[in-house]
Amino acid sequence: MEVMKIGTQVKRARERALLTQGELANRAGIGLTTLNRIENDHAEPQFRTIRKIAKALEVDPRDLIGDGDE
Repeated sequence: MEVMKIGTQVKRARERALLTQGELANRAGIGLTTLNRIENDHAEPQFRTIRKIAKALEVDPRDLIGDGDE
């Protein structure tokens, strides 16, 4: 099974939550540019950023890391 990149996981979770990038960035307390770069795999977030995004999406951080256990 192919492992999805974190950006893909974040984008899918955000879309499932029916949030815009701006809404998620605001809820997570991160910059819109930062979120955009993460979703487009132009930046690899630190784990604390992953935790902020996961909390804003109400998911477990492991769901965003993409270990292929879906």
